[in-house]
Amino acid sequence: MQEVIEKKTIKNIDFNCDLAQAYGVYKNIQEYELLDYVSSVNISCGFHAGDPVTIKEAMLKAKEKNVAIGAHIGFNDIQGFGYRPVELKEDELEALIVYQVGAIMSFAKAYGLSIEHVRPHGAMYKMAGEDFTFSSAIANAIKKCSQWLVYYAPAGDITAKVSDYTGIQVAQEISLEKTYNPDLTIDYSVPDNTNNYELIKRFQHFLHTSQIRNNLGGMSFVEANTIHFSNKYKNSLELIQQARSYITPAPVNYINAKASGWVE
Repeated sequence: MQEVIEKKTIKNIDFNCDLAQAYGVYKNIQEYELLDYVSSVNISCGFHAGDPVTIKEAMLKAKEKNVAIGAHIGFNDIQGFGYRPVELKEDELEALIVYQVGAIMSFAKAYGLSIEHVRPHGAMYKMAGEDFTFSSAIANAIKKCSQWLVYYAPAGDITAKVSDYTGIQVAQEISLEKTYNPDLTIDYSVPDNTNNYELIKRFQHFLHTSQIRNNLGGMSFVEANTIHFSNKYKNSLELIQQARSYITPAPVNYINAKASGWVE
């Protein structure tokens, strides 16, 4: 007999997805399918993906859907789609990030918008979740662009410490399809889980308990503010539709403003 979980709002949470994950003639025809179900988007900045026309199109699509906009930063690695780690000095990393965030900020300003967050991609994301010094360098670079930007980073102790250390707001992020170690670092040796039944059960359990099952079979507590939904799997649209039928997401900044009493 299938377990029935009462449908009720347990917590406020953001749903995010990536946009402009294309370059020139290489297009991602699936990426706009998730736009009706997310509350924020991460727009590629031209280094791991995204060209000026693609970025503009993504920006206008996000404006049309009234979702929060963020910069999706990565290493300068078009050929490897940003999945290859690059060793950089801290000042080089800072310049790389400021350049990319500045590009998305300029596009947003041109169309009467503003960006609210920054999310790393690929190898940069992996390093941000495993290396406190590297993650802090990302946060400090973001802060130079604007102290009001939210840093979307992999959930875990490192992310929490980065927020305290740098003074910038950090939103802890989980991905339903990822396998997590007990300390909430991602076990990249395990392929992504694309079984939607299992992923929705995981999603529901997280909403009720703020816990996710780790790769040792136990439960890890996580104070996640946002959930990343990939657009690269055949069942990605179905997964986010099911998740959205269970709870209505809201952008991180809106959730914070609501909690502070600034908005209703």
